[in-house]
Amino acid sequence: MTDIIQGGSLANYSGSTLEKTIIGTLLSKGFLLVQYRDYVNYLKRHGDQKTVEKYGTEILLRNVPFQTIYNHPGNTEFLLQSERHRLNIRIEAKWQQSSGSVDEKFPYLYLNCLEAMPESDIIIIVDGGGAKVGAINWFRNAVRKKLYTDEKTAEKNIQVFNLTEFIKWVNKTIR
Repeated sequence: MTDIIQGGSLANYSGSTLEKTIIGTLLSKGFLLVQYRDYVNYLKRHGDQKTVEKYGTEILLRNVPFQTIYNHPGNTEFLLQSERHRLNIRIEAKWQQSSGSVDEKFPYLYLNCLEAMPESDIIIIVDGGGAKVGAINWFRNAVRKKLYTDEKTAEKNIQVFNLTEFIKWVNKTIR
């Protein structure tokens, strides 16, 4: 008998595939994947030098926390840190293969990027082909026009990519 994956389970499975593709792309460029919690705990116990000795300076941290605009705990899929390429980029991954609510959360995600995520550089990878017509264009335009940006958030560099665009960015940026 074949198991059928439906609804939210399919979305989680597909989202996991997107994350695995992001991980594979960055591992192929020499990054080490580390759980954020493990990294921070090691850093607290052993300090900067021992942490660099253990993990190096080219790391992809996974499940990185932040406080949302609602002052609730939130997590981002990744934080890319590279001393060699001078990168400190938070990476959000959103997959929507069929109709759903991922695209309805774009304004919330955008405001979190501006107001709650501490990094100046943020990449949002949106793919799957199921977003409502106009949703991704709205998101890209909001980022390009810097909608809702004020003096405090003017220095934010937010980029919205599909998976192919992200892989091209990685290949161009990380050589």
